[in-house]
Amino acid sequence: MPKHYRPAGKKKEGNAARYITRSQAVKYLQVSLSVFRRLCIFKGVFPRDPKKKVKGNHHTYYHMKDILFLKHEPLLDKFREMRAYEKKVKKAVSKKNKDLAERLLTRKPTYTLDMLIRERYPKFIDALRDLDDCLTMVHLFAALPAIERENIQAERIHNCRGLSLEWQAYISRTHKLRKAFISVKGIYYQAEVEGQKVTWLTPHALQQVMPQDVDYKIMLTFLEFYETLLGFVNLRLYHSIKLKYPPILDPRLKALAADLYALTRYADAKDRTIGANNEESELRLAQLQDQLPANEPGALMHLVENVENDNEDDEETKACKTLFQNKTFFLGREVPRESLLFVITAFGGVVSWDGDGAPFEESNQDINYQIVDRPTQSHRFISRDYIQPQWVFDCINARIILPTEDYMVGKVLPPHLSPFVDNEAEGYVPEYAETIKRLQAAARKEILPMPGGEHEDLENAQSLLAEGVIDRTKAKVAAENKQKMALQEKQYHQELKKEMEGMQYAPERNIDDVKNDSEENTDMSPQQLVKDDENMTMVSMSRKKRRLYEAMKISQGRKKANVETLETRKKNLKKNKKVTSD
Repeated sequence: MPKHYRPAGKKKEGNAARYITRSQAVKYLQVSLSVFRRLCIFKGVFPRDPKKKVKGNHHTYYHMKDILFLKHEPLLDKFREMRAYEKKVKKAVSKKNKDLAERLLTRKPTYTLDMLIRERYPKFIDALRDLDDCLTMVHLFAALPAIERENIQAERIHNCRGLSLEWQAYISRTHKLRKAFISVKGIYYQAEVEGQKVTWLTPHALQQVMPQDVDYKIMLTFLEFYETLLGFVNLRLYHSIKLKYPPILDPRLKALAADLYALTRYADAKDRTIGANNEESELRLAQLQDQLPANEPGALMHLVENVENDNEDDEETKACKTLFQNKTFFLGREVPRESLLFVITAFGGVVSWDGDGAPFEESNQDINYQIVDRPTQSHRFISRDYIQPQWVFDCINARIILPTEDYMVGKVLPPHLSPFVDNEAEGYVPEYAETIKRLQAAARKEILPMPGGEHEDLENAQSLLAEGVIDRTKAKVAAENKQKMALQEKQYHQELKKEMEGMQYAPERNIDDVKNDSEENTDMSPQQLVKDDENMTMVSMSRKKRRLYEAMKISQGRKKANVETLETRKKNLKKNKKVTSD
């Protein structure tokens, strides 16, 4: 009898009982593969990777608990009902029973994903943590064309555009935007909503190419869930700032494709209404206070709640809110209007553009900056700066107003640095990043004083020198102790080796004598000590941890090589500039 023989009908154990293949799961649930895939996307069930694959490596495995979780889902009954409905309609049409077919078409079963949102995200903070892919997908479909063969309908695209603009309007109104970066893929944004960082990608305002190797059915299934999720998130966020959702937009601005500006005007109008109502209520309460007894001052003032006091801004939000304060911008026709309108208003600026529905004309004398992307202009105003769009994004990432000389029209722009990269952690700080740091220090008035003859500076220098001497002494003592431990360890290994070989060894000598002999014969450098420590650590590691450590060392070596390559390029560029200038 084989070792792992199991009689027929006996209960399975181990991975054979815990995991199930996809084909077995489809057969168990009695649904088609497309319905099973759709149900898994809605419920958030993903394939697993068991250590021991019972059916082989070429199968996709699911946990049995997840399949039982899907078995009792009410949506499964809805999908079966829709399948039966489609069969009835097909049968009526094939029998040419038009009356029955028309009646059936009016009674098409529908479903909603509201309960799934509540089930997968019990708290609002959970929905915010899972919002990155949702926003990226919705912004992507908002920029796609309607294609009937791929079942991408115009109604879905309009819905995605509305949801994305409502999200942008909230971020812009509450000044929650933190970072923005223009890349080849699109524009990356990062906002901080209720303490959670949300990052998403929006495509450029260009005609999108639809690749043929993409399964749009799966993307549309994800989009169906993400539309519901973003709708609930927008509803909660708009109610948190005392705004009605969905917002009612100006039909004239909506017809002129100025939806984001219309949403901004809607939020501002609601704020003004709330402010007026608060002033009226405060006036009435002040009149009532005159009629109250003297021993009850301010008895009714707790009834008034100011919206701005309820949502107190933190320091970073205040800095973002006042970056472009009292600054007026005008956008040319050739620049991306929506992204610049979103970014500038999120940092406190006032924006207009060249086209219908603009708040003010180009001839307005209050304009400080005109953002253009053409080398020649038909008419120039002396009272404003003509700059390229990159200046706006560099300013918001640096949190200061950068000088406009390098961003003038027709000039070669400085490098657009990513705010998502930690230069110090990468080991290479670009030259323009150092320039921005100096400008930030100057804006905060943190310029270091020049070395002079002040008495305080002399005392500080002397104290620093004394601290350096103490630190050096401590380091020397630590190195001597480390060397002593290494000598003891070496002597122990030698004695252990002789004992294993059956050889007699001399009695233990004094450590100081061994130390003196070693100082005469060998001179161990700190690098050698560090290397020996690493080797001893590697010996005591398990195989898994050793491989992980080796992979980390390889990645560190690649990072170091990349930094050396960048520094070499930088030196070559400087040499070429010197040669051309000479």
